[in-house]
Amino acid sequence: MSVKREDVLKDENLITNIEEVAKDTALLHGVLMRTKETPNSPEVASYAPFTLFPTPVPTVLFHQALAVQTHFNRLVDRVSQNPGFLEETLASTIKVDNFTARLFNIYKQVQHEHHPQSIVLGLNRSDYMLDHSPDGGTSLKQIEINTIAASFGGLASRTPDVHRHILKVANLPEECNNVLDNNPAAGLARGLAKAWELYGSERAVVMFLVEDVQRNIYDHRYVENELWKRNIPVIRRQFEDVCRTGSLDESKRLFVDGREVAIVYFRNGYMPQNYTSEKSWEARLMMERSLAVKCPDISTHLSGTKKVQQELARRGVLERFFPDEPETVAQIRATFAGLYTLDMGEEGDKTVAMALANPDRYVLKPQREGGGNNIYGSEICEVLENLKNSTERTAYILMDKIQPVPVQNYLLRSGAPLRLNSCLSELGVFGAYVRKGKDMVFNECVGHLLRTKSSEHADGGVAAGVAVLDNPLLV
Repeated sequence: MSVKREDVLKDENLITNIEEVAKDTALLHGVLMRTKETPNSPEVASYAPFTLFPTPVPTVLFHQALAVQTHFNRLVDRVSQNPGFLEETLASTIKVDNFTARLFNIYKQVQHEHHPQSIVLGLNRSDYMLDHSPDGGTSLKQIEINTIAASFGGLASRTPDVHRHILKVANLPEECNNVLDNNPAAGLARGLAKAWELYGSERAVVMFLVEDVQRNIYDHRYVENELWKRNIPVIRRQFEDVCRTGSLDESKRLFVDGREVAIVYFRNGYMPQNYTSEKSWEARLMMERSLAVKCPDISTHLSGTKKVQQELARRGVLERFFPDEPETVAQIRATFAGLYTLDMGEEGDKTVAMALANPDRYVLKPQREGGGNNIYGSEICEVLENLKNSTERTAYILMDKIQPVPVQNYLLRSGAPLRLNSCLSELGVFGAYVRKGKDMVFNECVGHLLRTKSSEHADGGVAAGVAVLDNPLLV
């Protein structure tokens, strides 16, 4: 006889038993994360942090997120092909944000050269939260879209079996059918494989560009192994390796360690600290100038900035990219939260005043990826009081704060005591697309990811040590 989830959550003896089963099951299914902090640390792997139980997600909203993903794939691609839009949108940002300016300078240099490569590969992840309105309704609202180094597609492919097993042990077997199969690792690899095939050289490799210490290496390996299954050779290199051994031939083919590179898959390069020297920037420029397919190329990287996200939410802008597709526009726009410019001028001044009057209703977002960068509550007032009359404010955008309903769950972390938490979740949807010339030859939604954190934390992802892996339990 099955029991209710609320009763299971309160049964301390059962939870203690399930905790041990859950840890072992995660290890058995390869939900792993490296624990070494430096290159010289000992090689130790443990289970990646995850929830003890999958989190309820409304079925209708889950499928809405999946259905709109191929439209977002096309939107990102079309934005990346529109130099006028990117230049106009980022004009104020690049004056005050040095990192975005450095990326934009590479973009301009590449724009002025003849494009050697007509193949474009995009692997992205659109992230959402469920917004609970005062009238009791719940809607899907986009937090951001990640166009570079979108992570956890590999580990998310392993977690459904872990949660299904836990539900059986917890005597909740009827819930197992509501945890869907999920294999973004295979889907991301299909996109990579399609681009590799179009490149047209069996000897050429897919190069994962990685950090020196990669705690999330097993997430990479699942995608990598899917490529090896297809007999596609893979190498892993860092910026300094490309600096030291990288070169372009007369046809702009990229060679690293003497091997031709068909695809540069950036799993690094999305934060300022990833560029440890000028040589790192020189390596990025060389890769962008090359014949290799970049995932993402520099224009697609810029298309994922917060400023572009804010500009796309303006009235009439989506219609520029989908002039004859009102239904597509409606589906995309339905996921937008309120987004507001902080550019100098009357409109930006209104945004500042609005945020200072009600800071708890908003999130202040800089042009950064990697989690843990957003500003909330009283800190918004501190930042904007200092910057309200300065162009420095244009390095940020303001966004409505999503109001989700907390759910009770346990968060399993190695070495941390287990306790019942009030939790908030974020749903990610993976997209993959390949364009050759003007033809979109591959465009798919390839899987999903749920990450959950204690409601006491305002910001931060799994890699930042705040959120944990989870699965949607469709209700």
